[in-house]
Order: sequence, then C-alpha cells, then structure tokens
Amino acid sequence: MSSAVTVPSGSGPAIQFKDVRIGFDEGDIFRGVSFRVEPRETMILLGETGTGKTLTLKLAAGLLAPSEGVVRVLGQEVSNMEEKDLLDFRRKVGFVFQEGALFDSMTVAENVAYRLREDRVNEEEIEPRVLEVLRFVELEQTLEMLPSELSGGMRRRVSIARALINQPPIVLYDSPTAGLDPITSREIEAVILDLKKNRHVTSVVVTHDLHAARAVADRLALLHEGSIRIDGTFEELQRSDDELVSQFVRQSS
Repeated sequence: MSSAVTVPSGSGPAIQFKDVRIGFDEGDIFRGVSFRVEPRETMILLGETGTGKTLTLKLAAGLLAPSEGVVRVLGQEVSNMEEKDLLDFRRKVGFVFQEGALFDSMTVAENVAYRLREDRVNEEEIEPRVLEVLRFVELEQTLEMLPSELSGGMRRRVSIARALINQPPIVLYDSPTAGLDPITSREIEAVILDLKKNRHVTSVVVTHDLHAARAVADRLALLHEGSIRIDGTFEELQRSDDELVSQFVRQSS
C-alpha cells in the first residue's frame, strides 16, 4: 500500500475541538468539549454509553455541526464549512463505522470501491486500488465474497479497507473491536498500529476495550457529562485520584 497523505509535523494539531457544544431535544450532550489530536497520534475516546463518543467522530468528519465552538481538522474549520467544501474534506477522513456498515447486496470489492465510483474515478484505476487496500488488511482473497460470507472480524477489516481507499491522513474508528473475540480484536489492533507506524495515519478510536486502548493509544480521553474528564496516557488514567476515573478503569478492566 502506498504511503498515505500526511500532515507535516509542526503544522498544528490534526484535530482540534475548542469549547464545542451540541444538543438535541433531550438536552445538551456537549457542554464545552476541548481537546486536540496531534499529527500521527492515536487517541482513544472512552466513556459510558450516551456520552457522545460517536458524536465526536461525526463532528470531526464533518457529518454534524456543533451548536457552538470550533472543530478544526487538518487546519480547516469544519464547523462552518460549506457543503461543497465538505465533500472534498471528507475524502481526507476515513470513517470505520461500528459493525462495519457494509452493503449486504454488494461484494467486498464493490463495497470497498463504493466511494471511488461515487467520485467517478476511472474504472481501470479502481481495481488496483481496491486490491491494494484489501492486501493491506490481508483480505485480497475475499474480493467476490458477500459480507454475509465473512466473519465479524473480516467484515471489520473490510470496513477499514473501505475507509483507506482514498489514503486519508486521518481515520476515525467507532468501536472497531466491539463484539469480537480476543484473537480477532488483536488483529484489528495490529492494523491500527501498522497504519500509525508505517503510514503515519492520525487516528481517533472509540472503544470500551481497555486492552485495545492500552495496545494502540498514545493518549486517552474520558468523556463524562458533556466534557472531557481526563486527557492523558494510559498510566495517567491508572494513577488518577479522580474517583470517577478510577471507577471507570476498574469497571472496564
């Protein structure tokens, strides 16, 4: 797989949230969320169900806009970007949806190629690019298979291949190891680590799996009641004297 487009070191954070607020009918979910992810860094987002972890990914991908505050990604202010600019921007951000979110009626190759065909890329260019990303996740043998013929872990890796098809400098993962057995989870972790080490990809990973978090994270952030409760290394979370943080670590271990 050829090298992904990267953010040069020293160019500022790859992702930055500044005083982000967002709410729906049930009330405010974010009450001033601020954090930054540096280029080539892997950040883990932790938190109980309903705290806004997936929402954070959607804001970073430009799929939602905040009520207040600034979301800046790759030096661009996504929070007030016009739709025509968002279409170009989203090509630079890969999104691995929870459970894979593959199209059941399409083959693996068609799923991975979907965005390229949406962008009207020449057909002669599509096949080698699809094969390249499937080789990267070690699934080139599944080209003509349907998602229903794959295991859960294989579907998750196909979803990662689809997210990589445009060689994005940023990849966002929504619970990539959820529901997988430990061996398969380690395979997903290995892919995330490979992207960081050899392709210099910046990643944000939502997970409840502290083993996965420890394996891939440079930093971890815990979302609680609309704000970031702690932002630090795995060791800093373990040493925290904040009872809520300690309780979360104990329950998730």
